[in-house]
Amino acid sequence: MRVLETELPGVLIVEPDRFGDARGFFQETWHARRYEDAGLPGAFVQDNLSSSGRGVLRGLHFQHPNGQGKLVYVLAGEVFDVAVDIRVGSPHFGKWTGLILSADTGRQLYIPAGFAHGFCVTSEIALFAYKCTNFYDRDSEGTIRWDDPEIAIDWPMTEPVVSEKDRGASLLAQFDIARLPRYEDGE
Repeated sequence: MRVLETELPGVLIVEPDRFGDARGFFQETWHARRYEDAGLPGAFVQDNLSSSGRGVLRGLHFQHPNGQGKLVYVLAGEVFDVAVDIRVGSPHFGKWTGLILSADTGRQLYIPAGFAHGFCVTSEIALFAYKCTNFYDRDSEGTIRWDDPEIAIDWPMTEPVVSEKDRGASLLAQFDIARLPRYEDGE
């Protein structure tokens, strides 16, 4: 397994070992000891799965308080996945990183608490899985506009299919900073 840093400290690309032959392949998607040795937290408490069609964009979502770290990966299809640093006081506040995650490569992305997360589907359909370090908490949930011009994510589509909640989300600059995580909180 290889772990690669991104331009946002704490956001990590994970390339698990994959063993294949004419029958297909085998890959561990999570192994607590190996991932902890590689610097990823081992305290995942909830697994989630979503299915979406081409052009669907989900995000940018976060929780604060009760932040969630996420280990995300694709079981079928392909997505463009994004993490945005929304920690007040961070030298990377409002910056984003993104990459293609696909079932073909098996790559994963670890997004720590304190970051907003979103993805858009670039294949006909995608099964998107993620492990979370904290339980979902509706009262802690926040959503930032996917097309916030100050964040300026270079999405691979211009007219995605978004939910009503995501369409009505606020720009990052409109958030009361009390609703955002702090850099010094370690969140």
